[in-house]
Amino acid sequence: MKPVVSFCLSLAMAASALFAGVCAEAAPPAVNPDAAASADAGSIHVPFSALGAYQPMHLRGLEDTRSIVLGVRLDRVVTGARLRLRYTYSPALLFALSHVKVSINGEAIATVPFDKEHAGAMLTQDIPLDPRLLTDYNQFGLRFIGHYTLDHCEDPANTALWADISPTSEFILDTAPIRLPNDLALLPAPFFDARDVSRLTLPFVLPASPDSATLKSAGVLASWFGALADYRQARFPAMNTLPPNDHAVVVGTRAQLPAGLALPDIDGPTILVADNPASKDRKLLVVTGRNGAEVDDAAYALVLGRTAMSGDAAKVAHVDIGQPREPYDAPRWMPTNRPVQFKELVDDVSQLQVAGSEPEPIRLNLRVPADLFSWNSVGVPLNLKYRYTAPTVQNNSALAIDINEQLVKSFRLPPAKTDDTQGRLQLPLLSGAPGGTANALDIPAFRVGSSNQLQLRFNLDSQKQGLCAGVPTNPARAAVDPDSTIDFSGFVHYAQLPNLAYFANSGFPFTRYADLSQTAIVIPARPANAEIEAMLTMLGHMGQWTGFPSLRVTIARPDDVPALAQKDLLVIGGAPSSPVFSRWHDALPLSIAGSAAGTPSKEGIARASFSVGEHWRDGARVTHGGASLDQNGPLAALMGFQSPGTKGRSIVALAATGDGHLTDLLDVLERADRLSQIQGDVALVRHGGVDSARVGETYVVGYVPWYAKLWGHAIRHPALLGLAGALAGLLLAIAAFAALQELAARRRGI
Repeated sequence: MKPVVSFCLSLAMAASALFAGVCAEAAPPAVNPDAAASADAGSIHVPFSALGAYQPMHLRGLEDTRSIVLGVRLDRVVTGARLRLRYTYSPALLFALSHVKVSINGEAIATVPFDKEHAGAMLTQDIPLDPRLLTDYNQFGLRFIGHYTLDHCEDPANTALWADISPTSEFILDTAPIRLPNDLALLPAPFFDARDVSRLTLPFVLPASPDSATLKSAGVLASWFGALADYRQARFPAMNTLPPNDHAVVVGTRAQLPAGLALPDIDGPTILVADNPASKDRKLLVVTGRNGAEVDDAAYALVLGRTAMSGDAAKVAHVDIGQPREPYDAPRWMPTNRPVQFKELVDDVSQLQVAGSEPEPIRLNLRVPADLFSWNSVGVPLNLKYRYTAPTVQNNSALAIDINEQLVKSFRLPPAKTDDTQGRLQLPLLSGAPGGTANALDIPAFRVGSSNQLQLRFNLDSQKQGLCAGVPTNPARAAVDPDSTIDFSGFVHYAQLPNLAYFANSGFPFTRYADLSQTAIVIPARPANAEIEAMLTMLGHMGQWTGFPSLRVTIARPDDVPALAQKDLLVIGGAPSSPVFSRWHDALPLSIAGSAAGTPSKEGIARASFSVGEHWRDGARVTHGGASLDQNGPLAALMGFQSPGTKGRSIVALAATGDGHLTDLLDVLERADRLSQIQGDVALVRHGGVDSARVGETYVVGYVPWYAKLWGHAIRHPALLGLAGALAGLLLAIAAFAALQELAARRRGI
């Protein structure tokens, strides 16, 4: 059953049309933690690396093109802009004819000439940009045109033809804030703006002592914003007063809202956008009602039905959040019960086409449940159909298939056949046509995790034969058929837990149900703002991983834990003396205590002791032999263990020696280089570094068929498997001999 939302909408200000096409700031990259503080400073720096160009752009051949997309925020106007290009080029070029052409949205705006004096060195050049040319999304093209001789028989594969664009190249934008209308039709902007590539930092203004219902409403909103932010990551600071220079989300009943807000009468679940009294250019998204249930309804309506909203306020008449989600049906996860076509994995099938001799790879993101298990060690079936400009003779043209940057297989692309120019063709040319072929292969299962990327790299070699032979003027092209498939349906759901790598990369086991219907988040009875921030941010991660808001999550306090035996628990507790941890003292893989007796008390100092079975440092396994590990000083820990008394239910806890150190854990979860270091059932975070260990016993979740279990035991004992095979063969031979003897006896009797 689909969610249903209906509204009574107030009359809207129709001012949104006045702002259509207004240029705005491209927010600073995620790597800049001070971006929000400098938002009004005037100059914003956006490096290419923040726009997806993490590696240098390698431009090769007589002509090659790369592009990069720059978005600008709706609540900013660009008053001045320039492109600071950092580049290097070959010293063997013919400089009078070689250059880079710069374009905006297909319109050429500048050329970057080359000269002999600076060849081979890293150069920096500022290119002024007319802000009137900038729209909300802008495609900047960099076209390299290279020559190394005046002859008319240049080889496009000559190694002299190259130029590199550094990922430190950047756009520098001078911006000014603009005041947007209070219009729900603009949502999720300006609170989240898809044009902004930086990390989303959105404060939540909550009552001083929020109850569980208010925290749940805030958590639903945080998971929705986390799903919208996706790869950008999201952080949700919690506060009790309005922020002085930020957009913010205000959640609470009408009686709990901050003083100074000029709001209409609240007579039901209400969603509205208002000016922030602390800053005239900032907005507040207010989700309120007369009681906690109405605040909940307002939150549900916002995340499910915002497309029907307009005006400065909306009153919710009815909301139905639909039936609970089924296991493993998260919108951002691939179906695992059928083959999935490539056209389901891209926004536009044009993303499956490339041009040029060495084009950028075709990339397909594959997010699957973390507990997929290949009991028979087979790979992931991939039925690949592709087309390409076939060479006239055999050369080095090839297609390489990678998973997570690891080579799976490489195919040599055969030349065109003589009869390719004969006969009649029928459109569409999807398969079996000239220049097209198909291959079926298995991706090794051990190379596939919960979050993967399939890369298809075409290398279309030059067809030039001889010094002055002609070369094609049109670039070679290649495409992958949208009907190509990848199939995870042969896997079962089975995992050995605790495994913090599953949690850190995909939120498993909590995200098994996209709406978190089987999850309870346990927070202290009187949570500090840092603990609320950790809770909201973790729910933002859940939304990022599943692509769906956490509509059915349960928010609980330590006293509620006994009633939550049938749920997986995510525990947020910054204080070492938290009563929820003392409840599981015997099951905890790690105990955090204060300073030892008899030693001087020092703020932020604590000791953690545990016995280590396996230990990882910087992602590498270290032999530890069960020694005792003592840590002195402030630290944060991520722990996983089985819920005592409930088989198969999991508990993951975020703990620290102080509230302020919970943010260390949140920082680690946003860094790809640190995520790979989280393993086992304990991960300690100290000064940004991660040490992981396996301390407690493991347990199993999921189901494996009996024949898979039998086969799994057999392959672990090859000698017994061989003996059983020999015995089976002997018994079969004896049975066959007996049958033949009986048949012979019958014939003699005849």
